[in-house]
Amino acid sequence: MQRLKLFIPLLVFVALAAMFFGVERRVQRGEYAPTDLPSALLNQPLPDFSLPALDDGRILTKSDIQGEWFLLNVWATWCPTCHYEHPFLIKLAERGVKIYSVDYKDTADASRRWLVEKGNPYVATLFDAAGDFGLDLGVTGAPETYLVDATGVVRFRYQGALDQRVWDREFAPLIDSLALIPVSAEVSQ
Repeated sequence: MQRLKLFIPLLVFVALAAMFFGVERRVQRGEYAPTDLPSALLNQPLPDFSLPALDDGRILTKSDIQGEWFLLNVWATWCPTCHYEHPFLIKLAERGVKIYSVDYKDTADASRRWLVEKGNPYVATLFDAAGDFGLDLGVTGAPETYLVDATGVVRFRYQGALDQRVWDREFAPLIDSLALIPVSAEVSQ
């Protein structure tokens, strides 16, 4: 019986390996995407907020930013993936995509420096130092991007970095299907 107990860790390891192998196979077949997390906000109004703008401190509310469709990008200077995604956001903004942002649980000085050094693709940045608005959005980490229509309804949420592949696969078809505006499939490199 004592010898049998020695095999318990091996059996647990084999069971876990089989589970991970099964999930990996589902990912490869396209049946499961770990970033496809459900959002309670889907097809719901963007939560109300009253937050200072990072650049000048003026207070912005939901009514200040709605009126036409836009992306709401959640980012932070401490987020490594946000560094990767930022150049693509600049390209989107250059193509006329309206992007607002939420600087999530960050410091204002570091965030201002980031935007000066890396470029600022945002119409305005909401400074959410405590993360309260992020909680209302259901943010699980940064970056996350929400597609919001002209009436202020959240139509899509993507967790992870935006790049050309994600834009072409997730955002461009949805924007076209919602008849928000025709969107070129290729953002110039």
